[in-house]
Amino acid sequence: MEDIRRPDGMERITTPELADAFIAEQIKALQAQVGERKVLLALSGGVDSSVVAALLIKAIGKQLVCVHVNHGLLRKGEPEQVIEVFRNQMDANLIYVDATDRFLDLLAGVSDPEEKRHIIGEEFINVFADEARKLEGVDFLAQGTIWPDILESENGIKAHHNAGGLPEDIADRFELVEPVRILFKDEVRMVGKQLGLPENMVERQPFPGPGLGVRCPGAITRERLEAVRESDAILREEFAKNGLEGKVWQYFTVVPDFKSTGIKDGKRTFDWPCIIRAINTTDVMEVTAEHLPAELIDHLVKRITTEVPGINRVLYDYTPKPPATVEYE
Repeated sequence: MEDIRRPDGMERITTPELADAFIAEQIKALQAQVGERKVLLALSGGVDSSVVAALLIKAIGKQLVCVHVNHGLLRKGEPEQVIEVFRNQMDANLIYVDATDRFLDLLAGVSDPEEKRHIIGEEFINVFADEARKLEGVDFLAQGTIWPDILESENGIKAHHNAGGLPEDIADRFELVEPVRILFKDEVRMVGKQLGLPENMVERQPFPGPGLGVRCPGAITRERLEAVRESDAILREEFAKNGLEGKVWQYFTVVPDFKSTGIKDGKRTFDWPCIIRAINTTDVMEVTAEHLPAELIDHLVKRITTEVPGINRVLYDYTPKPPATVEYE
């Protein structure tokens, strides 16, 4: 990796005016670097890749080719939002790949958390590489690398992969484009707002690479995965209605792989529990549980057990980190 430094004396991007200045500067730099050639980007819908996409669209338009891979482990409505924002609103050159069956078939019967993560990560690269091989005349690979990634790489905390782990026959074709690499996350969000990205996309909660796969402990089944997706959607909807969106750092549901007895419509059920986790943190090293109003918890219990097939009880996780981690796998 080339030597990268945040410019000495660079002012933190804390205002719309400073974000606009950064955008104008990067548009010129991107146009000079890319010229008339094409750029490829894996667009997950996360904050960093979305801001990079919006910035490149401003700079080079249809010369950017975005690939959005739906591995079947995204939250409810996320693939549709990516398509709506980038293809319909921003007129991006977007390739959408629904690889749900491809991923879930590979994950069938796999319960070990690390093996699940490996399968999801490796197959994502395979799908993206398959799409890259179909394209001609693409000379650049855009990435959502940000400044903390650079610092962690330099300090040996985690590797910074210049071409995202792509096979050599693909990675060797590309020159990197990393337009937000000198920004911190809050600055990336500010730039995203000035580029016109939706608030809920720019302020998106942290979301693990394996997606809902780590919130479906044990061997993933389509039915239990759907229970996670639907319960998570209800939780996010209620947090927004109750003014908690943006005030709680992260909140999600987990549906573990065991069942218990219950009663529904006067009949015995044998269904899964749904666990709610809502947490706050400043550094992710230590995490505290958010204590929700009792009325909200009661409402969530009623909605989830009534509206989500396969769920007959709701639990609330009050465990801090340590001893627990944020995710269950």
